[in-house]
Amino acid sequence: MKTLALVAAEAGDQREGPDSVLEAARAGDRGAFDLLMRRHERLVLGTAFRLAGNLEDAQDVSQEVFLRLYRNLAKLDTGNLAAWLYRVTVNVCHDARRRRPATVPVDDAPELAAAGDPQQSAGEAERRALLLRSLRTLSERERAALVLHDLEGLSTAEVAGVLGSSVATVRSQVSKARLKMRDFVERYSRRRL
Repeated sequence: MKTLALVAAEAGDQREGPDSVLEAARAGDRGAFDLLMRRHERLVLGTAFRLAGNLEDAQDVSQEVFLRLYRNLAKLDTGNLAAWLYRVTVNVCHDARRRRPATVPVDDAPELAAAGDPQQSAGEAERRALLLRSLRTLSERERAALVLHDLEGLSTAEVAGVLGSSVATVRSQVSKARLKMRDFVERYSRRRL
């Protein structure tokens, strides 16, 4: 049975916003927790995929992140759930990488088939694969800073908060990461010629 807060949130009622769904989940409403997971699934899985480098590990990370969310509902600051999820996703990816190396190379990550022109789809798939390979050349901190800033669209200050770094450190990490990725792409392009 759905609670009034959950029904209103699903319907987009402005009076019952995201905080009401979090509050309903805290009160034990499993439907509200499911809605929280659906709302943030793309954020967590996308970030985990870019950091872990393969879908299987990203799915494992996402599962762990949502388990931690469930366990910590009572302690969460209702105003900044997305920042908390980013921070936990980065930490779980780091822990997973420390425990075991990636078992599936980024080159073998499944690509989603795109409808339309096959040549264009192949070019896009190659660019995505190149992006993922270049991300693997970065240190963990550089990769996390770049993914959160450039790919997830967080501000430098938000990334600093998520990573527990200073704004200057994040700027430096993002800058170094971009240079390393550019160098990797240039070397790759020269080899292909």
